Amino acid sequence: MSTKRNHIVIAAKDLFYKYGIKRVTIEEICKNAKVSKMTYYKFFQNKIELVKYIFETVQQETLNKYRMIMDSNIPFNEKVLKTIELKIEQTNNISREFYAELMNSDEPDIKLMMINMMTENLEIILNDYKLAQQNGDIRLDIKPEFILYFLNHMLEMGKDEKLSKLYANPQEMIMELTNFFFYGILPRQDKTK
Repeated sequence: MSTKRNHIVIAAKDLFYKYGIKRVTIEEICKNAKVSKMTYYKFFQNKIELVKYIFETVQQETLNKYRMIMDSNIPFNEKVLKTIELKIEQTNNISREFYAELMNSDEPDIKLMMINMMTENLEIILNDYKLAQQNGDIRLDIKPEFILYFLNHMLEMGKDEKLSKLYANPQEMIMELTNFFFYGILPRQDKTK
């Protein structure tokens, strides 16, 4: 990736994470990236193309890290903990505005991108959990399709403004949903977390 393009991507990602997508202008991105608008348009047609590029890149990096965790030779419960840590890392520094805009976008391209990403992620997770169930790492009395249904429902819960207002930031809500999914309401045996 060219240095100028890289500066644009880094500046935009920082601004989007802090202020959301709608509030950030191309002018602000160019100013923070120290590039001209002409340079910006050399790489991206508009702001939506830049948003899509950033999140496709973030998605691929996250999937690569997830795959490394799931393919590692560690017990499944450690894989779960590492995927939770990955979720924390992935959502670090995002603002409430950014999260709400991404989850409830009116922009057709962003909406489609989010649906495709979520569908792909859930399918990958479902396949990994089916394998874990075959290996005896997940209870046999739970249907993998229920896990997928529950994960889908958790994503819908993430869009709920009333729920998100209960938390100081999106990371806190995401982690509560993730921990609830993996551990339920009973105290965990490992009380260090």
